[in-house]
Amino acid sequence: EGGGPAGHRTILTMILDGSQPASIAAAARAVRSGALLGLPTETVYGLAADASSDAAVAQIFAAKGRPSDHPLIVHVANAEGIAHFASEVPGFAQKLVDAFWPGPLTLILPRLPGVASAATGGQDSVGLRCPAHPVAHALLLACAAPGDSEAQGGPPVWGVAAPSANRFGRVSPTTARHVQDELGAELLVLDGGPCEVGIESTIVDCTRGVPVLLRPGAITREQIKRACGLAPLSKDDMPALTPRASGTLEAHYAPAAKVRLMDAKALQTGLDLLGAEARNIAVYARAALRTKSSQLVMRRMPDDAAATAQQLFAVLRGFDEEGVKLIWIETPPASPEWEGVRDRLQRASAA
Repeated sequence: EGGGPAGHRTILTMILDGSQPASIAAAARAVRSGALLGLPTETVYGLAADASSDAAVAQIFAAKGRPSDHPLIVHVANAEGIAHFASEVPGFAQKLVDAFWPGPLTLILPRLPGVASAATGGQDSVGLRCPAHPVAHALLLACAAPGDSEAQGGPPVWGVAAPSANRFGRVSPTTARHVQDELGAELLVLDGGPCEVGIESTIVDCTRGVPVLLRPGAITREQIKRACGLAPLSKDDMPALTPRASGTLEAHYAPAAKVRLMDAKALQTGLDLLGAEARNIAVYARAALRTKSSQLVMRRMPDDAAATAQQLFAVLRGFDEEGVKLIWIETPPASPEWEGVRDRLQRASAA
């Protein structure tokens, strides 16, 4: 891990190269021993701990400042990992597993009694995902590998609870450096490069006999319908029956600056009214906007939904680093492929 004299380690000391087998082994030992780990996935970086250890999971809640009754998603190495946490897999849920795992899809399933109760916020359901990122996959396999418990750093870990590695309610991290900036230089982090998807997984509740979309993401409603033959309901269709799930609070994913969503006409009107005096404002828009101010921070939003999702959280963090007080964002299109981005921005603007 390197570093200088005690108390003088650099900020990069605890970031390990996730492409190196030695780094995977060290990270797996840490997780088996009950420690926290910054883990790359294709969606965002997670704050990982042994899902079956209430003490390890408690550290996640403490580090994030997250309420302990707010459930965490459990990540498993493959579909076989489902049997360690779920008591049942409905037929339509199995079709979703077959179609999208490994990938950015979380399924809410009935939980086995006595398993991962802290990670699930005490609910009788559990959110399971199999990440596609090669570093995450290697880490999960190493954690679950049988062998000498003492040499491995502890007993096998069949799944890790891993919410986004940020303070509760704030912008999710999409690089290893984001994780340390957010949670501190002493946290062990596996570096897997920038996240490819950039927003959190699609969450589908599979405990109600039909699929219910709890959180949109890169996998769309239409893809879900094609894969399992059932159009997903929205959580508003049966709110009293819907379990709590990650990332579904009204206000979430928020930078320090205040976010406001506007259409292109309203953005241009605002810039015209402020004129050359506009300052402490960042603008993120697809439209070509005019301004007389040289003090605005302007960033063009891609025309493609996937490209926007990939950079979204990094852009919001960058605006905060610029010290702006307001972030004006052009409202994304209403088309299905933009639903995940719209969801994140609506929650960010509600904070």
